[in-house]
Amino acid sequence: MAEIKKDVVIVGGGPAGLAAALYCGRHRHDTIVLEKMAPGGQINLTDRIENYPGIVQIGGFELVEQLVKQVKTFGAEIKNSAEVTGLAPNKDGYVAVRTDDDVYRTKVVILTPGSEYRKLGVPGEDKFRQAGSGVSYCGTCDAPFFRDREVLAIGGGNVAVEDTIHLSRFCKKVTLIHRRNEFRAEKVLVEDLLTEAKKGVIDIRYDTICTSINGSDKVESATLKNVKTGKSEEFACDGVFIFVGMDPNTGFLKDSVALNEHGYIKCDPAYLRTNVPGVFVAGDCREGAAMQLATAIGDGVACAMFMKEYLRDPGWWRRGIGGEMTGWA
Repeated sequence: MAEIKKDVVIVGGGPAGLAAALYCGRHRHDTIVLEKMAPGGQINLTDRIENYPGIVQIGGFELVEQLVKQVKTFGAEIKNSAEVTGLAPNKDGYVAVRTDDDVYRTKVVILTPGSEYRKLGVPGEDKFRQAGSGVSYCGTCDAPFFRDREVLAIGGGNVAVEDTIHLSRFCKKVTLIHRRNEFRAEKVLVEDLLTEAKKGVIDIRYDTICTSINGSDKVESATLKNVKTGKSEEFACDGVFIFVGMDPNTGFLKDSVALNEHGYIKCDPAYLRTNVPGVFVAGDCREGAAMQLATAIGDGVACAMFMKEYLRDPGWWRRGIGGEMTGWA
């Protein structure tokens, strides 16, 4: 197993990681991005992006290609199929980042492993997600693509309720199904949902699950089942929005960096510092993330800027905005 020294190691090659690599490379830091698969992450599966400022419309894969080209132009290295298995701080001020093949010693680590949408695991889900033909996990991102159409929404938490209300601003009809007879979302959000449902665009069905998503080239219907009666029906719709949660890709960090009860990386929200000196976090894997492309990229840029303070003075890690000692790390 080789030991490799780098100025900056970025864990994850999604938008946050690529943005951090771009800035680190431009600052002339010897930078490597360790990506367990290939650059892009979930954004590669996004057929159309219309909410990234300054770009009217672009495909997810196309955007990633441009980001990768930029990163390499400024000298940062991207290593694919390099899954990080753990990290550990050393007493000499370095952090050791381990993969199956190598150990990287670095002063700065930027964690950007991202998160994954939880899936229903029903027939048709992957088919229509991959093709960009009607399955979505983000109402904020994709609602405009379903203007004046009828869609099915699935879930019972805060995101399900909020995104269903958002969908109702665009869609002709939104049918929200939940497997239980009451929502898990906060009471105030449920009250907002019920108020909106009175306007006629949102229909709510309790005790109902989706058992398959159907169609030829695009979503045409979903098979719904009432969990109390066992009765199934074919429900016609133009799209299916799945809001059943997300899982951060942080399992490899549970013995080294502080995580919250849901597995998201705890951080100082002002400077994106973790509890381990020299280790920053950016994007969807961090506690409090907005789960948007633009904010993930912004996080990556911020980490690359803030790390200069740490490299100048390691004591900065314990200082707050006004310079006072915070005891954060």
